[in-house]
Amino acid sequence: MNDWNDKIIKEFRANSGQVGGQFAGAPLLLLHTVGAKSGQARVNPVMYQKVDSGYAVFASKAGAPTHPDWYRNLIARPQVKAEIGTDTIDLVARVAVGDERERIWSVQKATYPGFADYERKTTREIPVIVLEAAP
Repeated sequence: MNDWNDKIIKEFRANSGQVGGQFAGAPLLLLHTVGAKSGQARVNPVMYQKVDSGYAVFASKAGAPTHPDWYRNLIARPQVKAEIGTDTIDLVARVAVGDERERIWSVQKATYPGFADYERKTTREIPVIVLEAAP
């Protein structure tokens, strides 16, 4: 997976935030987290949805039974950075719950039906994380 992510990250940075392949035209950001156990910097490409308070990202892991590592990292250390286009911004992550989660998640599934497929593949509730401007 790291090699796959590395290729997307290089393409994203070389093309001002645009990539081809399965992510062509999709809103993609590079999420910078710090490893919960290792303390090492990590970068993961993730799709996002613009929301009123910032950006929502989805810990889908393609419907795997466990959450992605980046999700555990941001729960442990919610101060993150995101590369969006050519900008890098400081953000704070929080997990959306209740009506907020459902509203954002419903839009994501309707806009990108692959996320509905991920939901069907797993028994876990896929976390919706809102990234907001750091104070």
